[in-house]
Amino acid sequence: MTSTVSLADPSGAGEAPASHRRLLMCPPKYFRIDYEINPYMHVGVQPDLDAAIAEHEAIVEAHLAAGRKVEFVDADPACPDMTYTANAAVVRGNRAVLATLPPERAAETPHHRTWLRDNGFEVAETRYAFSGQGDALACGDLLLAAHGQRTDARAFRTLARHLDCEVVGLRTTSARWYDLDLAVAVVHPGAVLAYNPEALDAPSLRTLRGLGMELIEVAPEEAAAFALNLISDGRTVTMTSGAPRLAADLRSSGLTVVELETQELRKGGGGVRCTALTLDNPA
Repeated sequence: MTSTVSLADPSGAGEAPASHRRLLMCPPKYFRIDYEINPYMHVGVQPDLDAAIAEHEAIVEAHLAAGRKVEFVDADPACPDMTYTANAAVVRGNRAVLATLPPERAAETPHHRTWLRDNGFEVAETRYAFSGQGDALACGDLLLAAHGQRTDARAFRTLARHLDCEVVGLRTTSARWYDLDLAVAVVHPGAVLAYNPEALDAPSLRTLRGLGMELIEVAPEEAAAFALNLISDGRTVTMTSGAPRLAADLRSSGLTVVELETQELRKGGGGVRCTALTLDNPA
């Protein structure tokens, strides 16, 4: 169903704190498929690097046009997936919890740790598997966190303690939705979510539907085209093209929607959301 709330002021009691206006990104200078750690990656299907760089630059330009600040961590030739900075950590206020990435991507973490510490964040770590912001979506006072694919639920204790927030545990249903940001999108924190019902198990659907937020249901075929891998600051939604129904629902809710090509970036299993770590989730 389409949300009917006013997204600029969902509570009627004043504007919600801004977020997704300060983002950390990494140019896809060394982007390639060296391994297969999600169903979208195939070493025999390599991205066109020039096209991937052009897609990434268009995403950056869209963020800047929406009034967002974009900062960069340097790319490392030994880290072909480093352009997916959403998996680096999850941030709330001036605190961050680093991801515990798959072994194939572990070399990224020292770069993320250094950047976050050098930029004033208090950094914590967990020994359990944790896919960073990919599996942990800030949503007002809540942190929606998924397990079952690339994140171990035992990591949630560190998230709750270090970030001082309530963690809402969800479980995705298959590797097709290897991170939560392919299954759920925060359209307006604490007020509006978009989700693919097929991507969550039955208890998780009950939990999500019991949060008291407006929900936009997204068809599985659009979700599979990375429709939910979007960034919304409550006014502008930046999303992958190819999801016309979700784009129309968002526009009917009063949002500006910018649709971008991510055909090459998606060969690594990531869309718009995957390419940016949000640095301004309010505490």
